[in-house]
This record gives sequence, structure tokens and C-alpha cells, in this order.
Amino acid sequence: MDQERRIQESDQQALAVTIYNQDLALIKDQRHVDLEKGENRLAWRQVSARIRPETALLTPVSGDVGLTLLEQNFDYDLLTPQSLLKKFVGKRVEVVRTNDAGERTTESATLLAVNDGAVLRYDDRIETQVVGHLAFPEVPADLRDEPTLVLHLMTDRAGEQSLQLSYLTSGLSWKADYVADLSEDGHVMDLSGWVTLENASGIAFRHAQVQLVAGEINQVRDEQPVPLMKNRMAMAAAAPMPEEESLAEYHLYTLPRQTDILNQQTKQVALLSANRVPVTKELIVQGQAYAYQSRSGDGWSKLAVDSRLAFVNRDGSLGIPLPKGVIRVYSKDSRGNAQFIGEDGIDHTPKNEAVSLKLGESFDVTARRKQTSFRKLSGSSAYDYAYEAEFEMELKNAKPTPVEVKVVETLPGEWEILEENQPHTKEAANLASWKVQIPADGSTTLTWKAQVRF
Repeated sequence: MDQERRIQESDQQALAVTIYNQDLALIKDQRHVDLEKGENRLAWRQVSARIRPETALLTPVSGDVGLTLLEQNFDYDLLTPQSLLKKFVGKRVEVVRTNDAGERTTESATLLAVNDGAVLRYDDRIETQVVGHLAFPEVPADLRDEPTLVLHLMTDRAGEQSLQLSYLTSGLSWKADYVADLSEDGHVMDLSGWVTLENASGIAFRHAQVQLVAGEINQVRDEQPVPLMKNRMAMAAAAPMPEEESLAEYHLYTLPRQTDILNQQTKQVALLSANRVPVTKELIVQGQAYAYQSRSGDGWSKLAVDSRLAFVNRDGSLGIPLPKGVIRVYSKDSRGNAQFIGEDGIDHTPKNEAVSLKLGESFDVTARRKQTSFRKLSGSSAYDYAYEAEFEMELKNAKPTPVEVKVVETLPGEWEILEENQPHTKEAANLASWKVQIPADGSTTLTWKAQVRF
């Protein structure tokens, strides 16, 4: 078998990186190789330090040389001062000392241990502290200066070949972040999206064609801790935008040009830019199902009035699948300065899907509710209970303009609204809602009686 030959990064002809949402990436690394007839042992350098070796696949891209892969080994015992010390435990090393006059002397010793520092046996003594520095006769063959996949293969003839090594690796991930800028009247927004790429794989990927997959890929694997990163931020230009397409049950985004993803780097690239997307502001009070199954305490209970922003991901304004991420919303104050007013996460959102963002709770619009009556109608087993409950809700508005508040109640089992002072809408099997108008600097009271059966 021929001596091992290095396949360097300089032999690389093409590199493609597909990154998934779940700390997973597919690497397709194409390199030029000059093969000899018979057995070849190739050291494919600069593979990810967090490669999943069992997923590696070597395929010919060009050339007519037939090859058979016999064995592959991932060498990740990297050359460091500590690993070099460990490899020489029980072996002779040279201790080099330099005096004040610059004269160097050497003395041979056996390295006994390196657990909490070096332990050295000289010909006449044992010392636990190195005075000077150690010199080693060679670098052990099983220490690598960078992660390397060693491929042992058989070819039927000699010749040049383009080979592609494909493998899965952890240490690469991406996420989407969005910024929404509301118009002065609050009826439309400008939405921009950014993709944040993170590389903690142990190597850099240079001049790579990068694709991003949005969706939840099923994996069978042992969970491993992700090392802490020291991030650097690289901001790419905002245009052109990635191309988007369907891929099985997922969506694929292809960056418009090759890019470098350096190790321990965070990089941002533009994902989308949409102007004047129609939005709707909502104030919502949400009730809970347990209030209809037992007698509540006397007195009023305060409820949060959520401030929400809603839009539809439709053609004409957006109309592309939105990857999961966080949308941060800004609005201009009276001086025209943009102010942050809240953020919320969205799931993967297909075209024509509605999005509702919770930005916070209203300061000027408040709500409180009390149970005014409750009685049990029937019930002697787990499945035939019936209750009747009556409620009063007071909504106050301290703003100088009138507002509308949507009151949403979750009702359990089979339910019916028996009495109400404003008409409700049945939004779902367990949801009733009221749209309540509140005058400027005023208040409105909503009352209703419900019957529920299990």
C-alpha cells in the first residue's frame, strides 16, 4: 500500500453547505485527487471537527477510474502541547535550559506523568517542575494538526479524479430574525428579514454555496453539548435576496452568492425585504376555562390587555414562506425617532397564513372581571357535570381616543351563552369572543351568563 497522501484544502474545486435549523449541516466537498493504481491512502484534511463519520460518503464526480472504499478513519486527536505531552509519557525527552548569558544546555529525562504538571525522571533524580522547556524528537504519527478523514480505497487504474466527500456535521446552525417598522398611522409596516449563520464546527468553510432548510428534520442521535462560542459579526449586503423553493415537506433558501463562514463566527445575510405590508392592531383580553368549573373568590380580578399586531403572509406584500424566528417591532415617536415597542416569535409560516404578534400589555386600557353567580346543575360521575356561571367585566380606556377590545373566553365541554349584553361570536369549538367599544376616557361593562356541560 502506498504512503498516505494529503488531500489539501487547496485541492478543493467546489464546496456546498446546506444548514438545517437543528444544529445540523450537510457538507459536500469536491476536490481534485491524483490516484495510483491499487491501494490509496488519502488524508482528507480540513473536515469538520464535529463530523458524524458514519454519514461520510465518497463519490466520483469526474474521471473513469473505478474505486472501492475499503476503510475510513476520522482522526480528531489534534496536535496541542497537552496531547504531545501525553503521547510521550514513558518516553525520553530533552529538557532545554538557557542561562543568563544565553548559553543553552540540554539534559535527557523520562516523562513519567502529565496529570497536573510534568513529572520527569532524570538519571539521578525526579522533578515535578520543568525548568526551561521540553524538546521532542518527533511528532507522533497519530497526532493531526487539524481534523482529518483518512480514506483507504482501491482503484483499478491510475489517473486524475474529482471526488466529492459528503457528510453530516453538527456545529453549524441558522436562525431568522425580522425587523418591522410601523408607519405613523399604524396601518402598514416595512418588514426586513435577516439570516444569522453560526459556525462552531472547528473549521472555516470558504467560498461555499450556502443553502438553508426551514423545517423540522427528524434525527436519531445522541445529544451532545455544544461548545461555547466567541462570536464575530459579519454583516453582508442587503441585496440580492436568497432564492426560495419547496423541498419535500420543507423550504429551501439558496444564498445568491458564495460566502465564507469562518470558524467561531456569526454572519448575517439578508433574507427578505417587503414594504407596506398591511397590519392590524388589536387589544385582546383572554379568559381561562377553569373559571366555568368552580366558584371564584369574591371581588374583582385584574386581567391583562394584550397589545397585538396581526398581518397575513400573502402575495403582493410578502407571499414567501417565513422561517421560524423573532420579529422585533419599531414605531416612530412624535419626533420621528424609531422606538422599540415589542417582539414575538413566529413558527415556520407558509404563504397566506395569518400571523399574530404579542407586543406587550396596554398601559392605558385595563380590564377586570368578577364572577357574579355560580351554580352546579348536575353531576355525579366524571362525565355528566353541568354548571352555570355569570360574569361581569369592566373595561376602562384612559386614552384620548376610543378603542376596541376583543374579549376572548375559553369555555370547556359543550357550552351555551344564555344571556349577554353584547352579541358574541363563536370562533371555535371552545372559543367565544366579543368586540367591545370603549369611549375615550371612559369605560364599558360586558356581562354574560354561560352554561357548560361535560
